[in-house]
Amino acid sequence: MASTNYKILLVEDDQNFGDVLRSYLEMHDYEVTLATDGVLGLEAFKKSNYDLCVFDVMMPRKDGFTLAREIRERNQEVPIIFLTAKTMKDDVLQGFKIGADDYISKPFNSEELLYRIQAVLKRFNKNADPRDEQREFTIGKYHFNYPVRILTFTEPVKPGEDNQWKLSPKEAELLKLFCKYMNDVMPRSEALNKIWHEDNYFTARSMDVFVTKLRKYLAKDAAIEIVNIHGNGFQLLVKDMAGGTA
Repeated sequence: MASTNYKILLVEDDQNFGDVLRSYLEMHDYEVTLATDGVLGLEAFKKSNYDLCVFDVMMPRKDGFTLAREIRERNQEVPIIFLTAKTMKDDVLQGFKIGADDYISKPFNSEELLYRIQAVLKRFNKNADPRDEQREFTIGKYHFNYPVRILTFTEPVKPGEDNQWKLSPKEAELLKLFCKYMNDVMPRSEALNKIWHEDNYFTARSMDVFVTKLRKYLAKDAAIEIVNIHGNGFQLLVKDMAGGTA
């Protein structure tokens, strides 16, 4: 799912932790507003429209549960994810009774939060392309886990050779788009607009660099080829041993 234009209201009283989460989500192209308590969070919600809210539970002046109740009085639809150090069953139930869409206990991995955000937004995105729902892919002799951005070569390798790579966010987005169009032409303009958010000479050159990186990752399987379709885009070809396509 491309995260372009999705706006998140993050309300977290730990300024440093909030700044880290905001930077991480912005790195994945979400637009994030950070408020440091429930009162400021409600003020921010009144001033703009958000696609999703992420609220810490334990906050000064106004806790996350109270904030969520007040948000629900104004908007019954916006998804809400609670962040909390509490793990008591009653607290979890209280959050869901208020109208939470998900609940994540601290400490947590930032990628886990990202995955949960993506999952919640997809449930609310009525026009989502079904092909965008897939999270893991088989590419010839490779396995690609998109949520954690891990590409693994599943065959034995020589001692000292890499068989697993942690992809950068853009590499992962581009490979996922290639998988969506596997054995078909991936339009260059779609990749540039979804991942780079601009289609011009400089972003096109940047994309070429990332395509070259993906070719190197996938080079261990001779049945895989990324072909440049002049004037149109690229094609991720996965051929079987008989010479056809998988």
